[in-house]
Amino acid sequence: MPDVVAPGLDVLFCGINPSLLSAARGHHFARPGNRFWPALHLAGLTPRRLAPEEDRELLRFGLGVTNLVDRPTRTAAELTADELRDGAAALGRLVEEHRPRVVAVLGLTAWRLAVGSARAGWGRQPDRIGGADTWVLPNPSGLNAHFRLPDLARLYAGLRDPDQRAAPDQRAAPDQRAAPD
Repeated sequence: MPDVVAPGLDVLFCGINPSLLSAARGHHFARPGNRFWPALHLAGLTPRRLAPEEDRELLRFGLGVTNLVDRPTRTAAELTADELRDGAAALGRLVEEHRPRVVAVLGLTAWRLAVGSARAGWGRQPDRIGGADTWVLPNPSGLNAHFRLPDLARLYAGLRDPDQRAAPDQRAAPDQRAAPD
């Protein structure tokens, strides 16, 4: 799965790993039930809801996307702790090279395993990765029922100051929910 990254991004989102469908399509967060794209839009991070096939468009909005682990799986639970640790090291190198302002890792359990810290929590992390401000936010997978789409949008919006957010398309219902993966 190719990274969507460029020097000096405002926010680099980091998923856990690609789903089998995302890998087959060659685009990030491609499963129909994944709420990444609607959450970005409702958060005001993109001026309209992008489709997975438009993932390269993120760069126009100062955003990028990568994964901790490149190996596609049916569920992230199939990944080993070694794969996650190796992925965190690779993420650090990617961040050092491209220097995004913020890295937003989407998944607490995977992040805890990746950095070897059972105490890591939600939000801004005390340790920076690759020199960037590092946050851990909920995974947008439809399998993550603990967080609804408005919750994801609110949390993702917190990565930027309000005056830096795009005006959301008023035609989008604020409480749109994606079908489960």
